Amino acid sequence: MKGTPVPRVLFGAAYYPEYHPADLLKTDLDLMAEARFSVIRVGESVWSTWEPENGRFNLDWLQPTLDGAHERGISVILGTPTYAVPPWLARLYPEIAGERRTGERIGWGGRQEMDFTHPAYRFHAERIIRRVVERYAGHPAIIGYQVDNEPGPELLHNHGVFQRFTDHLRDRYGEVETLNREWGLVYWSHRLSTWADLWTPDGNAQPQYAQAWRRFQAEQVTEFIDWQAGVVREYAGPGQFVTTCISYDRPGVADEELTRGLDVTAGNPYYAMQDGLALPAPQHAPQHWTSHDTWALYHSADRMYSSRQEPFLVTETNAQAIGSSWINQPAYVGQWRQAAWTLVSRGASMIEYWQWRTLVFGTETYWGGVLPHSGRPGRAYREIARIGAELESAGELVTGLTPDADVAMLYSTPSKWALAAQPALARPDGGPDQRSYQGIFEPFYRGAFDAGLQTRVLHTAQAVAEEPAALAARHPVLVAAGLYAADDATLTWLRAYAEAGGHLVVGPRSCYADHEARARRQVQPAGLADAAGAWYDEFSNLPAELPVHAPSGSPLELPQDAAGTRWADGVQADGAEVLAGYQHPHFGQFAAVTTHPHGQGRVTYVGTVPNPALAEALFRWLVPDAGPWTALPPGVTSTGATAADGRRLRFLHNWTWEATTVRAPVAVRDVLGDGAHAPGDALPLGPWDVRVLVEAP
Repeated sequence: MKGTPVPRVLFGAAYYPEYHPADLLKTDLDLMAEARFSVIRVGESVWSTWEPENGRFNLDWLQPTLDGAHERGISVILGTPTYAVPPWLARLYPEIAGERRTGERIGWGGRQEMDFTHPAYRFHAERIIRRVVERYAGHPAIIGYQVDNEPGPELLHNHGVFQRFTDHLRDRYGEVETLNREWGLVYWSHRLSTWADLWTPDGNAQPQYAQAWRRFQAEQVTEFIDWQAGVVREYAGPGQFVTTCISYDRPGVADEELTRGLDVTAGNPYYAMQDGLALPAPQHAPQHWTSHDTWALYHSADRMYSSRQEPFLVTETNAQAIGSSWINQPAYVGQWRQAAWTLVSRGASMIEYWQWRTLVFGTETYWGGVLPHSGRPGRAYREIARIGAELESAGELVTGLTPDADVAMLYSTPSKWALAAQPALARPDGGPDQRSYQGIFEPFYRGAFDAGLQTRVLHTAQAVAEEPAALAARHPVLVAAGLYAADDATLTWLRAYAEAGGHLVVGPRSCYADHEARARRQVQPAGLADAAGAWYDEFSNLPAELPVHAPSGSPLELPQDAAGTRWADGVQADGAEVLAGYQHPHFGQFAAVTTHPHGQGRVTYVGTVPNPALAEALFRWLVPDAGPWTALPPGVTSTGATAADGRRLRFLHNWTWEATTVRAPVAVRDVLGDGAHAPGDALPLGPWDVRVLVEAP
């Protein structure tokens, strides 16, 4: 993070004094100090409070909050209020309304309904940013700024946006005939004779158009956040950082691009509590903007780390139940602590809850805060205060950690867009699954987690920017699952990674299309079939799980319930060793998993979406020795990280109701005060418990 290193993980909550009686301020700040809060986030939601009428500003109301926070040693992140336009602005400039379809304005009454590219909106947004930030930039409590909030919820179809899209295509492709050729617009008589022929996206069915449209929308969001950051930096002082908080499932977000112009990544990992954190998971649950299941919480953290390949801030996460009024599942005792230490173990340098006080009005009345509606400190406050005390005690040792990685996985935002336009997977009702990319990627991530491994998520552009041999040395196992849209340079890099000694694991739909999402004319997997010693030219959706077995002599040890799900490539081994095949009268002719040496390394091809049993077995074969912390009781996880000073940390979590014990394989000291332990000593873990250990040098 920009500026001098912080002495501890920042800890606090979003605080909205404007939503509550003013006489609660002192009580609130005193309770925060008692809970060892070191940071609050303020100001981002109330443009109409900052500017009640056009050109009439009310800027002093936040001063008592900042003064009181500073007196108690609590730092402040100041937000720009640009994501929720005031009613007077919507009334004076109805043309700033966003459009989900061309000519159909989004009604005002929620938030983020506007076309953030519109000049009228930009004029007023810039004016309020400058007035607010100039007023408070010199306040000693301010350590950073959050510009906007959870950007990219809409794909805007406004006239100006579409015209800029046309100009963007003209700049990218030059002649209209180039676009005709690159997009294959001879199909269904879509050939353009002039740029004026370009149709609006509402009824578009051409995947190359859809890919360009999604890319352009993400570029608009990135430009918007960069623009705000630039305005803020005109006033920001030395050591004050600028960020935005990312909701990673927003359709207009390409996080690896969005965070480049910021000082630090910040994200909002919300998660299902209670049995949503039980291990093993009691049943399969789909992922949404909230994660569900323990592995998915780790996945959220690893995605945040992946944006810049460095520690990140958690700007919002569950205080109590988060969601609609019919979703009320606050954490079991201990789960807030578990989740907080999970995020820290994977690189979080700040944990900030949404929100401090539960609101008594508004859309988010039942999005619980640290304090309940009564305002009296209860169980949530007590458990969160314990976390604050622990983070304060651990200090700089757990700040800015580099999490361990036993395997690496390539993440491809363009492939996510392409597989949303032409989904590979079907939903249970037979309709298209627009989360097809996640539906392929996430089972592989979960398989590594279930095998006790830790994963580094790498955006494809981040990986290919490095020499293949260097990455193979640092990450000897690299998984490319669902890497559907990839240019020729990426395919060449993947081959070179294996040639240099890496073990490349290729999953379904990888390498099938090029950067324009055009299906490649090569034998699949394109560019890698010979290196994999296997190929396919047909594929099938699977309506039910398809059992797999390991043939005689296969080194892959499969449990009886191992199966492929949702998809099967018709893989033909052509020199590769078959590690697993299907138990089925038709699909039995195809391989499910193959492996083949290539150069100094190896290429393994997985032609199906593995169920948890198959995925776990696959990763246990890929990484047979994950180190000394692998002999664990059921329901216990162990993750490691390296501190800024080089010391090694170990985090033990018990995700069950049963007390258990882990034997220390090496000498450790309990960071939270349990003293030193020799190798072989018992390390007790209560139900839903966490231990933070530092290994002896």
